[in-house]
Amino acid sequence: MNDSNQPKALDVLIIGAGFAGLYQLYRARKAGLTARVLEAGDDVGGTWYWNRYPGARCDVESLDYSFSFDKDLEQEWTWSERYATQPEILRYICHVADRFDLRRDIQLRTRVTRAVFDEQAKRWTVETRAGESSGAQFLVLATGCLSIAQAPDFKGLSSFAGKWYHSADWPKEGVDFTGKRVGLIGTGSSGVQMAPLIAEQAEHLTVFQRTANFSVPAQNEPLDDQAVRDAKASYPERRARGRETSNGICLEANDQSALDVSDEERLREFEFRWRGAGGGFRMLRAFNDLLINEKSNEHAANFVRSKIRAIVQDPRTAELLCPKGDLPFGTKRLCVDSGYYETFNRPNVTLVDVKAAPIEEVTLRGLRTSEGEHELDVLVFATGFDAMTGALRAIDIRGVGGVALREKWEHGPRTYLGISSAGFPNMFIIAGPGSPSVLSNMVHSIEEHVDWVTRLILHARGSSRSLVAAGIQAENEWVHHVNEVADRTLYPRGNSWYVGANIPGKPRVFMPYVGGVPAYRNILNDVANDGYRGFALS
Repeated sequence: MNDSNQPKALDVLIIGAGFAGLYQLYRARKAGLTARVLEAGDDVGGTWYWNRYPGARCDVESLDYSFSFDKDLEQEWTWSERYATQPEILRYICHVADRFDLRRDIQLRTRVTRAVFDEQAKRWTVETRAGESSGAQFLVLATGCLSIAQAPDFKGLSSFAGKWYHSADWPKEGVDFTGKRVGLIGTGSSGVQMAPLIAEQAEHLTVFQRTANFSVPAQNEPLDDQAVRDAKASYPERRARGRETSNGICLEANDQSALDVSDEERLREFEFRWRGAGGGFRMLRAFNDLLINEKSNEHAANFVRSKIRAIVQDPRTAELLCPKGDLPFGTKRLCVDSGYYETFNRPNVTLVDVKAAPIEEVTLRGLRTSEGEHELDVLVFATGFDAMTGALRAIDIRGVGGVALREKWEHGPRTYLGISSAGFPNMFIIAGPGSPSVLSNMVHSIEEHVDWVTRLILHARGSSRSLVAAGIQAENEWVHHVNEVADRTLYPRGNSWYVGANIPGKPRVFMPYVGGVPAYRNILNDVANDGYRGFALS
């Protein structure tokens, strides 16, 4: 650890030790650059270190949600399930850190509070909560898209006599709900994954739902020995196919419109995607126009609603769980579940519609809505994250002229390629707003960004350039392009965290790039081949 208050000179300083930070450290070292990672947590893992709630698992299949940069790593690691749980993913990340001896350049329990660009020295200085400083020519923000939790902000919470927990800050020792009356607030991915497991243990579970979301079955299953052998033998082909899909995931896509087939064919395709051979994000690939054609989308939405009504026995509860027509299918993050809707058939589970009866306050004994009080022993908040920009805005980042990133992004994030922001030279964001990021296989997008950023740094150093700065015109054109492409789809209509709708006062801006992984990669390659067009190297 750096015990001095004087900045330690590095080539690259990386903030965050999740998938992105670890791979950036690995690539920097391979490139002969001195690098260090600062990480707030007690261990590596990023999102997968903090999200320890019951049922936490990835919604991208394990065989795809893993590094592809090392063939031996692919062969030596064996995933146990189609969709790995949080503990297994964390073990994998720790294995990567240990296997490539990354820990010696990672400083844990280090919360970065400030980063300032020195225009004279053309370097960044980073300050931590403990008062330490580090300096580097290049700053890489590997802070993650889902790493700053939306804190519960309910009147009276401090008066609650029971215990409360947030999905993104779960106790390492776990929580025993046996014999407890539990209130679960939030029905996004975390709530959908938690509810079945809490219901199995609790005396009673009350789910407080503001907005119904679409969820599809994961159809999770163990990966048997033969499946593992087959996957490892075909990894190169699997990765290659994934790179050519819109979301970087190796899923079969149907290249037909939902409107170009008969009712029977359409139903058959949806059933195939829903059942054993399908599951998960395969539903979004049932037809090629589900996210751009309103009528096609409505067919998918109606199919899922029909499944909810068939699964949930109480008609009133089923209707409450059915997303309404103002939410197109898949425009909020599609939930992938294991028995979520079935949970509401249990006698110890109640669904409360807080859109009709809003939560007024937390009380000594529970939670009060406009219709009355619910007595509870435990409150669980699955209220999500300040997505994509929260972790960046949590740090006081100052660029040219002392301008704060928070100030520049006051009306929404502005980046060039989702990688750099004008006025903040030598600073790079991994899988940032304006890139495919959360609409893609994050590990694939991380590898793409890290490789590209590393090549840019080496290009600058190889040509004796000490400054890499995104141009304002290039940034403006990119922001316009991101919005233009999004507006061709149904995505902006979803009242989702993709547009910051879950954070009061956050600007309504669609943040990811929806043009798809192959199109985005081609743009990155074109920019690089054109002498890193849009960047000033000086």
